[in-house]
Amino acid sequence: MAQFINPLAAHIQTVKRRLIIIGATILTALVVTFSFSADMVAWLNRPFPNQLVFYGPTEALFASIKVSFLSAIILSLPVIFYQCWKFIEPALLKKEQRWAIPLFLLAGGLFGLGLVFCNLVILPLVIDFFVSFGMDRDITPQLSVGTYIDFNVKFLLIFGCAFELPLAMTLLARAGVVTAKVFAQYRKHAILTTLIISAIVTPDATLFTMLLMAVPMMVLYEIGILGARIFGKEQEGGSIDLPMDPDVPMGTAGTRLR
Repeated sequence: MAQFINPLAAHIQTVKRRLIIIGATILTALVVTFSFSADMVAWLNRPFPNQLVFYGPTEALFASIKVSFLSAIILSLPVIFYQCWKFIEPALLKKEQRWAIPLFLLAGGLFGLGLVFCNLVILPLVIDFFVSFGMDRDITPQLSVGTYIDFNVKFLLIFGCAFELPLAMTLLARAGVVTAKVFAQYRKHAILTTLIISAIVTPDATLFTMLLMAVPMMVLYEIGILGARIFGKEQEGGSIDLPMDPDVPMGTAGTRLR
């Protein structure tokens, strides 16, 4: 019994150590980025023509912490990916280990691309639409910094994660779990799921913001199908040539040994 408990304890200890390293890295980056929080808030305030205000004593502080925390996570991505890599490395074959680092780099690049796309394209459209809607009705816009930063940070995180969709689909197809043909067959279901997810996770439940998120996700889904078609493993149809003699032993992977 002890021989099973010791490896489990060592495994848990490894997980705790790597989580502590990740947490300490994010905390250190948060301290550094907090000193630049005013510049980051000003950067996010570009699409809004007026000065942001705050209505509570702590609202400006928590808004600065939120934007600093997002920046800290982005800066800590190399350490996070490295710790994840070192954790799964012993379970990978040599061939798989060669692909791990490029995949982590690609995942980080896609996350960053999602942030850039959201910041430069989506957020200006969303903010301009809602602000113009109110100004056309002679209503003076006066946004609180807490609500505004929370709106921006949620959108940025959502798009950063959404841009990982093509990579996830390609990896599933490469592993032989799902084929590009199956992804294509369930395109209508994916569109419906995308609309539902967009309605749930967007900061406000308006049709405009829902479509601004759903349409890019549909495009990303099509890119994922293309990646699955190029890099995936197609499942071979037809019968499998296996011996039918029940006396022939079975291998550990479930195939019969000749």
